[in-house]
Amino acid sequence: MYQNSRRNLYRTFLISALPFVTFSTAQAETGLASYYGGRGSGMTCAHRTRPMGSVVTVSYGGRSIQCRVNDRGPFIRGRIIDLSMSAARALGMMRSGIIRVSVE
Repeated sequence: MYQNSRRNLYRTFLISALPFVTFSTAQAETGLASYYGGRGSGMTCAHRTRPMGSVVTVSYGGRSIQCRVNDRGPFIRGRIIDLSMSAARALGMMRSGIIRVSVE
């Protein structure tokens, strides 16, 4: 009897905690972005942990773009994303080189 009630309590806890776990993975990251040169790579980016092929929204200074993750990186401490030249141009970061962005 005691074991069944404990199991039900545990199950209730897991079910109630599930929306919070899902929410925490969808939060935006904020950090430094840089860009890389390449041959006609389109609106693509490199990210360390996002799944390959996923689409992320990168925001900076009132502008937002969507780009597809097609590579791993950046491998420089403090940077969270590397954008292709066309994505960097669309975001307006060509003059700055490195900017603070939000990635969702």
